[in-house]
Amino acid sequence: MRYPVTRDGRYFVVRGRLWRIANPNLGEAERGSLVSSLMRARRAIRDARKSPNPEAESAAHRAVDDAKRALGERGPVWWDDGAPDLNRRMVKKTPYAEWYTSLDRQGHGGSRIA
Repeated sequence: MRYPVTRDGRYFVVRGRLWRIANPNLGEAERGSLVSSLMRARRAIRDARKSPNPEAESAAHRAVDDAKRALGERGPVWWDDGAPDLNRRMVKKTPYAEWYTSLDRQGHGGSRIA
């Protein structure tokens, strides 16, 4: 399943919300390593919730945040043209609104492109 990606390649859209894409300038090996770390941290959250172990869950949440920041999905933006970060914003309230609306007119339903 593919979600629509903004023309500038900075965000993808899920249920009308923008989500920042990982920095495309990362090398494939580095990106792969960071994604593996992210997935390990997400599994650690799941496991800590089953325990329950609040300290382990907090540490796992920090590990997720660290991986997402290293990937460029959170924290400082990876582009350098001064454009604002619109991560997690509803697309209809951003400069991408017209583009997103045009997806619906193209028959994509505006929520995803398969």
